[in-house]
Parts: sequence; C-alpha cells; structure tokens
Amino acid sequence: MQTPFSLRIFVADGDPDGLRIVDKSNWIGKALVFPRALMPQVKARPELAQTGVYLLLGPRPDGEGDMLYVGEGDPIRPRLESHYAQKDFWTRAIGFTTTTAGQLNKAHVQFLESRLIALARAAKRLPLDNANQPAEPSLSEADRADMEVFLGHMLGMLPVLGVHAFEQAPSAVVSSLSAGGPTSVARTFLYCKGKGVEAMGYESTQGFVVCKGSQAVADVVPSLESNKPARFAQREDLIARGVVEMLSGTYRFAQDYVFSSPSIAATFVLGMSSNGRTKWRDAQGRTLKELQEAEAGQ
Repeated sequence: MQTPFSLRIFVADGDPDGLRIVDKSNWIGKALVFPRALMPQVKARPELAQTGVYLLLGPRPDGEGDMLYVGEGDPIRPRLESHYAQKDFWTRAIGFTTTTAGQLNKAHVQFLESRLIALARAAKRLPLDNANQPAEPSLSEADRADMEVFLGHMLGMLPVLGVHAFEQAPSAVVSSLSAGGPTSVARTFLYCKGKGVEAMGYESTQGFVVCKGSQAVADVVPSLESNKPARFAQREDLIARGVVEMLSGTYRFAQDYVFSSPSIAATFVLGMSSNGRTKWRDAQGRTLKELQEAEAGQ
C-alpha cells in the first residue's frame, strides 16, 4: 500500500500557469515548475544557482504527446540557459534542488540523472531527447541510500505535477480504503478480440493498461495512417521502442503498457480506429460502456 502524503504548492507570481514552487513535508528537496516563456525571469531565482537535476518537457515532433529530456547541473542555471537558446522542443521545465544550498553535490545529481533516464527508458512512456545513458557515478553506500530516498520523493511528486514518464504500469491489484481500513481489490480484466488477435487489459488511475503478452495486429488498415496520423505515428513509435515485439505474425506486448484511453488501446490492438468503450469486454461479454453505466446506476 502506498503511503499518503501532502504537497505545498506556492504560486510565486500569482499566475497558476506561472512559476510554482513545490515542497513536501519531511523532505530536504523542492521543485520549481515553470513554462519556458518565463525562463528570462526565473533564471534569477536563487534555487537555480544550486546543484540540481531537471526535466524538460514539450510536444513530440508528430504532435502526439510529450517528449522528455533529463539533465543535471552544478549549478542548474547555465544548463537551462543553454537549453533555452539551443533546444527547441521543450515548453516547460521542472528543476529539483534542496531547501538549503549545498545539500547536493555533482556526484549526487549525476546519480539522479542516470537513474531517471534508466527509469524512463524502462517505462517507455515518453520518448527521450537524451542520446545516451550516463553511467552512475561512484557513491558511498550512505550517499547512494540518501539519493535513493531523494529520488523516491521526486518520483512520488512527479505524477501530481502531471509527469508519468517514469512509472511502470500499475499493479492489477489495487489498494482501497474502507470502514475497516485498507483492503486489496482485484481489478476487472477486460478483453479486446478481433482480426485474429486478443488482448487483455484493465482501467487504472493512470489510463488503460494493456497487459504483457497481449496481441496486436501486424498491419493496420490504410485509413488509419491517412485519417488518424497521430494514432499511426504513436503505433510506429511504440514498435520502434520495443513496447511490442513481432512473434508468429502478430505483435505481442513485451511489457504492461498504459495508454491514455481505452479507445487508443483498442486502436493499437486492432490496427483500426476503434471505440474502446464497446471493444473492451469482460469475461461475461459485457462492454466497458455497460460496466460503467451499471456502476453509475444507470
């Protein structure tokens, strides 16, 4: 069971879309979240004069979703200034430093950068603008343990800030709260069948998860590329990143993977534009639409 926590978000300039400073109780770190347009003003902040790690996010070239760059700086500001001048794709940044200067050093942030890139590559949620996987620096056992704790706080905060790039697909067993305390509840598995393939998945708070081992068609209908170019580009990208692998004439999911909606998941599986609320069915044949309507009491 995950541990509840609270965040404090300070809107520094009064604009909810402007600079936000985020901290967490019982943690030495803090995050600065800001749009690229504010870089000329934000760069004067004392936090960016510290050693830290940062994320740059912005739209992919095909316009479907975001891409990500992970970096570190000692201090952060010169690196962000360089990216402001030379990297075109990013539209927002998140920088992680500490509440008191000097609590992170160069080796610490190199470790955090390396771990974040490795996690993003394993999750395959977003394409990375980083060309290489940096090696982890040599840290003492104590420093490594401290940085794993620091990283854990970061990873807990990032989904609240709208960044899911480092998350593996959620477990098929979820925790829930009842009058008697926390309990474990199994998810309802759903199935999408057609064109000689079958996939299994379930709804989660992150999106719709297609399970490892599920099948997807090898070829898409021609209209998908012409009428839904973003869906076609996403499919090609996930194939290139190894989310699915060819086996016996069909693609099979090499890992659990989260799609943003059941319709996008069904479109990927069937290779044609699909309504996920009617294509995904439970073991009794009830559609996701019927299940949701029953849960809503309709």
